[in-house]
Amino acid sequence: MIIIAIFAGAITGIVLGLFGSGGSIIAMPALMYLLNVEAKSAIAMSMGIVAVTATVSGWDNWRRGNVDLKVAAMFGFFGVIGTYGGARLGVYTPVQVQLTLFALVMYAAAWKMLQSKKQPVSQLATAGGPPLSEDEVISAHMGHIAAHGVGVGVLTGLVGVGGGFLIVPALVLLSGIPMKLAIGTSLVIVAAKSYSGFAGYVGAVPVDWTTMALFTTVTVAGSFVGTRIAHRFSQATLKRSFGIFLVFVASYILLKSVV
Repeated sequence: MIIIAIFAGAITGIVLGLFGSGGSIIAMPALMYLLNVEAKSAIAMSMGIVAVTATVSGWDNWRRGNVDLKVAAMFGFFGVIGTYGGARLGVYTPVQVQLTLFALVMYAAAWKMLQSKKQPVSQLATAGGPPLSEDEVISAHMGHIAAHGVGVGVLTGLVGVGGGFLIVPALVLLSGIPMKLAIGTSLVIVAAKSYSGFAGYVGAVPVDWTTMALFTTVTVAGSFVGTRIAHRFSQATLKRSFGIFLVFVASYILLKSVV
């Protein structure tokens, strides 16, 4: 059991370090199918694990100047509200519904990962004029960022995902910030929302604190390994590989737990 927890935690951390997202997508199925944790407990525990790991990775990115605190605060504030509400809703939602939504979210994320890269908003000219600056684009889209924060937050709490694979594309599209900055900012947001979601489940579902602590420790270590590995591959290769992986995992969840 300990060896399995170490292996699963390492994979979760490596994926989070590689992509700045996807921690819960690995952690939740690993807890369920490798460690035999009950579904709702696995959802809650995966959020706690990702909360701590994203905090450590987010702090490291902030130290390197890869976090936009203004965007993180706006998205994170509304995301926390949505996540807590989604988590409370998740307590009363049938497991089959949660797992189906989880798989569908993974398919959507895979589709996004496999798409060709599009031109960021910040590079677009306005009405024939010069392109907007990064700060101007961010300020103009704060309302959209807040609304998206609520939507992603509800989904995060309901199905137990950190939402980073949705936040990163949203930040690039809505605010036009560079990919590296979007990943760092996403980790800060994921941490805040995951803490909120975990709080929504604690007391309502059982939590195996020992397994969670071991899993979290290994996941944090794995995240640093993933960050180093990421530098050896192009972003396009990483995105394609992750997209294909998501399709396989989502299909497995549907076949084993829903169909």
